[in-house]
Amino acid sequence: MSIGYACLTVGVPDTGFKTCRKANATEEKLKELIYFNLESLEKVIEYNIKNNIKLFRISSDIIPFGSSPVNTLAWWELFKPQFDSVGQKIISSGMRVSMHPGQYTVLNSPDNEVVSRAVEDLVYHTNFLDSLGVGPEHKIVLHIGGVYQEKERAMQRFVKSYQTLSDAIKKRLVIENDDRSYTVSEVLAISKITGAPVIYDNLHNAINTSDVSKDDAYWIEQTHKTWKTEDGSQKIHYSQQSPMSRIGAHTRTIALEPFMNFYHQVAREDLDIMLEVKDKNLSAVKCINATTSQPHIKLLEKEWSLYKYSILERSPKIYDAIRQLLKDKTAFPVVDFYRLLDQALEMEVATGTAINAATHVYGYFKETATEKEKKAFFKQLEKVEKNGGSLKTLKNILWKLAVNDNQPYLLQSYYFVL
Repeated sequence: MSIGYACLTVGVPDTGFKTCRKANATEEKLKELIYFNLESLEKVIEYNIKNNIKLFRISSDIIPFGSSPVNTLAWWELFKPQFDSVGQKIISSGMRVSMHPGQYTVLNSPDNEVVSRAVEDLVYHTNFLDSLGVGPEHKIVLHIGGVYQEKERAMQRFVKSYQTLSDAIKKRLVIENDDRSYTVSEVLAISKITGAPVIYDNLHNAINTSDVSKDDAYWIEQTHKTWKTEDGSQKIHYSQQSPMSRIGAHTRTIALEPFMNFYHQVAREDLDIMLEVKDKNLSAVKCINATTSQPHIKLLEKEWSLYKYSILERSPKIYDAIRQLLKDKTAFPVVDFYRLLDQALEMEVATGTAINAATHVYGYFKETATEKEKKAFFKQLEKVEKNGGSLKTLKNILWKLAVNDNQPYLLQSYYFVL
C-alpha cells in the first residue's frame, strides 16, 4: 500500500511552480517556465523518495498552456533530458504518479467544442506521462462531467466520447465519483460499458451517495473489481470534511484517529490511498508513519525537529508534553504525538509565545550574526512585543539569517511556513 498527496508541497524549498498570463506566453517565456517547473518537479520527486512517499499527483499546470494553441512548443522533445531524469527517479524508486484534469475537461458536454477541447487536454496529460516513460499504472483521473437536465443522455454521451479516445489515453484514464452529479454506483455503471477503472472518493460518496446502507469498505470492494492487472494497484481518494467550511471542503490536515479507523477497515496490500488535504505532504508523512510496518521513535523525532518551533510559538505547554512523550525510546506513540501536534497547530499565535519561539530560533545565530543583523532582529522583536510590529517580518529576518548561516535544521523547519 502507498499513501500520497496532490500537486504541491508545504515547507520544501525550491519546489514551487510558475505560470504566466496568456499575453506574456512567448516561446522564450514558455521555455523558461517549463524548464523551471520540471526542475521543481524533480526536487519534489527527490523529496518524496527521501520521505518514502510512493504516490504523487502531478499538477496539470506543470506545462503552461499545455493543451492550448498558445503553446506550440514540442516540449516533450525540447526537454527530453529533464523528462528522462525525472522519469527514471520515479521508476527506480517504485513511485506511482498521476494527473487530474480540472473541471473544464468534460467529455459528456452537449457542446462538441467543449468535448474537443477536453480530448485535447487528455492528449496533453497522456503525452506528459508518456514523456516520463512510466507505465499504464500511472493514471489520469477524470470526473464524468455535468448532468445537463438529462443524466441518462449525459452518461451516454460520456460513453460515446470515451469510445473515440485513442488507446494511449484509454490505458491511463480512470473515472471518479463526484460530490454533486455522479454517484459511485453510476460511475460503476459507466465503467461496466467502457472498461475504465473507477476511483472511489470517500468524501464525495458521503455527500453524494446512492445507498446510505453501504459503507466505504463495500464500495472499495466494488470498485476494486474494475481494476485490471495492467492498471496496477487499486487507487482511492481519501479526505475529511472541514467542519467550518462549505460541504466538500477539505480539512487543513488529516485527523489521524478517523483516518486510522478507515485504514483498518479497508487496508490491503494492493490499495493506494491519495490524500486530498490542504497541508499536502505533511499529512502524507503523518499517515505513512502511522501505518508503517517498521515503527521506530526516530520517525517521530525527525518529525519533531521540523515542527518543534511552530509548536513552541503556539503552546509551550504542548511543546513540553511532546518532549516528555518522546523520552521513551522504546515506544512509538504516533497517535498521541500527532494529536498533540494538531491540537497546538489549531491555536492562535500569541505575542508572548511568538517572542519566546523567535528568541529560541535566534539562539542559533547569536554568535555569528553581524551587529547590523542583531540590531535589525532586536528592533523588530521590540516592535512585535509592543504589538506594533509584524511577526512575519521578524521571521523573515530569521529566515535570512538561516540562509546566510546555512542552517539546514532551520531551513527545513516548518516554523517559517505554518
